Amino acid sequence: MADSRGKSSISSTPCVKFLAESLKREKNRLYGRKQTRALSDIKQASVDLLLSKLQPDRDKTKAASRITIEELFGQPVRPVWYEIGFGSGEHLIGLMKQHPDIYMIGAEPFINGMANFLHQFEKDKLPESHVRVWMDDAILLAERLPDSCLDRMYVLNPDPWPKRRHHKRRIINQENLDTFARILKPGGILVMATDVSDLAEWMVTEASLHPQFRWTAQAADDWRTIPHDWIPTRYETKGIGKGRTQSYLFFERILPLSLKNR
Repeated sequence: MADSRGKSSISSTPCVKFLAESLKREKNRLYGRKQTRALSDIKQASVDLLLSKLQPDRDKTKAASRITIEELFGQPVRPVWYEIGFGSGEHLIGLMKQHPDIYMIGAEPFINGMANFLHQFEKDKLPESHVRVWMDDAILLAERLPDSCLDRMYVLNPDPWPKRRHHKRRIINQENLDTFARILKPGGILVMATDVSDLAEWMVTEASLHPQFRWTAQAADDWRTIPHDWIPTRYETKGIGKGRTQSYLFFERILPLSLKNR
């Protein structure tokens, strides 16, 4: 059991044992189609207008070992939050409206989701200076961000990859958590959510095994109850309507004891 504070139903001994023996996994890759249907003219127009403005040059970014937040936004900014795999962008749009003083980075590899976000972003007339997008592998960008540059990260309803042979494709794994711990500031928060119980257990176990993350939940209601300021996505709302239970997982980025004692 990864933790015992009212959480036994989400952390199980077999999962912990399996994960502890399998900490080294191949790097997360992108799978699936990049586009599922043709874009409407109006959404294509939003992509043509905004993508090049809001996305850093992908070739230059991939060639760099590190890029600074100043390079990304064109000026020094803070605080910065990063949402990985934002789908159609409802949550990212909601965050920008709810927290107008926060600077956002959003990664979504699929053109349909990116187009939906950019179209809504344009309709809502949100400030271009406060967001940067990345239509590619979110981990690739994360690996190039500087140390301790983020205050918060979101990984919401990622692909569960239910077959065991595909578990190595799950985005929450020790290697990616190493990257998240490096780019999150101490005290920063990693927010994860899923309506797949097996994936919730996996994410809790993986993050609990990592020495630089601490689960903030004190009781089961902390992860079963929707947070008061939560912004639900269409996917989440649809799943709840079908009776699926969403888990809300908050992990704090901490310093390992070995570093605290120095």
